[in-house]
Amino acid sequence: MYAEFDLHVPADMDAALAALAENGARGPIMPIAGGTNMIVDLRARSVSPRALVSIAKVPGMRGIEIDDARVRMGGRTTVSDLLRHPELGQIAPSLVESARLFAGQMVRNTATVAGNICSGSPAADLVPPLLALDAEVTLASRSASRSLALADFFQGYKQMQRRPDELMIEVSFPRPSANATNSFYKLARRKGDAITVVGVAVAMRVEGDACHDVRIALGSVAPVVLRASGAEATLEGQPASAERIEAAARAAMEAVSPIDDIRASADYRSHCVHVLTRRLLTEARAQLAREGAGA
Repeated sequence: MYAEFDLHVPADMDAALAALAENGARGPIMPIAGGTNMIVDLRARSVSPRALVSIAKVPGMRGIEIDDARVRMGGRTTVSDLLRHPELGQIAPSLVESARLFAGQMVRNTATVAGNICSGSPAADLVPPLLALDAEVTLASRSASRSLALADFFQGYKQMQRRPDELMIEVSFPRPSANATNSFYKLARRKGDAITVVGVAVAMRVEGDACHDVRIALGSVAPVVLRASGAEATLEGQPASAERIEAAARAAMEAVSPIDDIRASADYRSHCVHVLTRRLLTEARAQLAREGAGA
């Protein structure tokens, strides 16, 4: 049995934010979009909201817009929307790959970009590529809106910068340049509908022989999805030699604090961070070299 709660289905953004503004001593009021995480939490009674605010009918929160400078996604954009977009796979293959490996088809049709981020799970599949793409999130309340880097959004396990009266209305990232690449690898115990054991996303661009804007994001190996900043610094401004890639991969491994659970041991997760980071960086170097030779 579920705990009892009220359900609000506002028809516009103002009404949705007004409902969330009623959070207070009588109990939490929480937003719900696809509900793929929320329903599980309600069944487990790990959350007990006084009310849920469905954003299913709020216009303007679903869709993907791409211009010369930026990619923007409404918070209610579904995982399947990412897969269906005709351009996104060329611009952000890492994000589309994470969407392709995300749960099963029925879940992908319902789960949303903002919902996956706001679940706060270190195994959230969309977060590593978004971090590697320097994504920002926009949060709106009844009184104001604000944007912040996704890298600053997570504060600890299930702890985030979103206030109870705020709604994540947009996720965006700079459009990668032509001399850049990004990729993602999800390691799980089976190919489909599986929780991530280790997730690694890599992004970088090259100018001449030097790497720039190096980003390495790691999932399911710490209380939050994280950027391996020490590993990034190993390559930033330097040629992507095999030795530097190996040093970056080892630095990434040293940045994590995984746990033992039923899916994998901490030692195995650390080892896989090393192997997968090295693999993705090596593949990125090879891809950029091919594209540079063909320019």
